[in-house]
Amino acid sequence: MKLIALEREIPGASAEEFQPLLVDEARRVWELQQSGAVREIYFHAEQHTAVIVLECAHREEARSLLATLPLVHAGLIGFELIPLAAYDGFARLFAGPVDGVQTDG
Repeated sequence: MKLIALEREIPGASAEEFQPLLVDEARRVWELQQSGAVREIYFHAEQHTAVIVLECAHREEARSLLATLPLVHAGLIGFELIPLAAYDGFARLFAGPVDGVQTDG
């Protein structure tokens, strides 16, 4: 299952609390990427929060993996998980006419 994880900073956390954990955070993300669980990772260009594409068996596996991140473990960030499904809209290109809709060449 492919999921997108959107980082949410916990209100009240200070920049000073993040600093000592950032190297360990990068190391853990690297480990998760090497294991295949993290497929892609980005920063939101305007908010500088992480956007992670994960490949996991289910949502709970994704939650468990994200919980191993030092910033999550320290209670400084959390994640919103969005499960993805394959886009099936291209099937419309090959389907017959839809009731009431006429298609012209």
